[in-house]
Amino acid sequence: MESKTAVAALAALAQESRLAIFRLLVQAGSAGLAAGKISEATGVPPSSLSFHLKELTHANLVSSQQAGRFVIYQANFPTMTALLAFLTDNCCSGETCALTCQPTDAEMTNP
Repeated sequence: MESKTAVAALAALAQESRLAIFRLLVQAGSAGLAAGKISEATGVPPSSLSFHLKELTHANLVSSQQAGRFVIYQANFPTMTALLAFLTDNCCSGETCALTCQPTDAEMTNP
């Protein structure tokens, strides 16, 4: 992943509603969710939701597909994986650092 692409993805996620939407779509998996369900689950009003979904889509973090009269949104897992790989690419200068890179139990329960 290029730096410019990573910056766009991180910028899209650097907003509370968009981060909540993306995390919800990651939890939903490949089945994705309709916009109404996303709005209901996150508390983001439909008028704002379309803006946030557009921003996530432009950053290639979310994709959509028409399913009858609904639009189903899905997390783009390859982009998410590439972003995580980009962020950890040079972790610990290439040395084994499994202990320092693993979150603690407290970090896992209180992200």
